[in-house]
Amino acid sequence: MKPIRLSGHARLQLPFRGATEDEVIDTIRSEQWIPAELGRLECYKDFPFGIEWNRKVYATKRVRPIFVEYPTEIVVVTVYTYYF
Repeated sequence: MKPIRLSGHARLQLPFRGATEDEVIDTIRSEQWIPAELGRLECYKDFPFGIEWNRKVYATKRVRPIFVEYPTEIVVVTVYTYYF
């Protein structure tokens, strides 16, 4: 199993987007990967949420990392989150 490393950008954006590093790693390890733009990969996973985010309560949070698989590691370029 390859190690997963977050880029500086991805790590800095996590708090602003409401995701955690554990959620990103869990998503990559457990969900199906699909091709993304620029030869990158992506996947997504829905997590039960049920708390307030930006003054509104959402039942579900979707975490969608964009990453590159190298021979020795996986590097997360950025992470998107969606609330619904």
